[in-house]
Amino acid sequence: MPRLLIVDDEPNLRHSLSYALRQEGYEVATAEDGETAIELFRQSKPDLVVLDVMLPKMDGLAVCRAIRRESEVPVIMLTARSTELDTIVGLEVGADDYLAKPFSTRELIARVRAALRRAAAPRGTAATENVALDGLRIDIGRHQVSVDGREVELKPREFDLLRFLASHPGQVFARNQLLASVWGLDYGGDSRTVDTHVKTLRERLGDAPEQPRWIETVRGVGYRFREAKA
Repeated sequence: MPRLLIVDDEPNLRHSLSYALRQEGYEVATAEDGETAIELFRQSKPDLVVLDVMLPKMDGLAVCRAIRRESEVPVIMLTARSTELDTIVGLEVGADDYLAKPFSTRELIARVRAALRRAAAPRGTAATENVALDGLRIDIGRHQVSVDGREVELKPREFDLLRFLASHPGQVFARNQLLASVWGLDYGGDSRTVDTHVKTLRERLGDAPEQPRWIETVRGVGYRFREAKA
């Protein structure tokens, strides 16, 4: 039975989510502030964390950073704001998903199921060989990426996205195709998730969108990984 940790300072929301998730068969622990969340995380070792951004004592971003120093457990962040900047900040600290309030309980449950399924599944099988192109090297087996000999640290979802694109050089993928292939068919997010991850991935790789070395934007369609020149 998967164990979940719900962290939110709104009692009514915390209680309603706990009840709904227990009805789905999950074990649920709850915390109302950041410091308690970290204590419970270490005690209960949950399989997934639902984490509000705005918390007393320690905000959700700091909590997510602390969790990421110890674990790769899936983290779904909740926020009352939904601007692109907020989303990028949440992903930068290691969140796997991002849900803006107000949201339906059914949508959160779908996100929880999808995140747990992705965490339990083996890493993608689209590529089995290492990729090397124009200074970029992707070591599939070790989950390592380097640019011009410099190792680049990527979040798990960023690595999966890069690996998938690199394993299909020259092929154009629409955002919905990338959502289905990298995030999973049952993922409840929208195409902005892909754009945000591509933007962050490019920043980490030093890949300027105006003159891309690896990830190209195909206007009105989506993205592709550049083919090696013959």
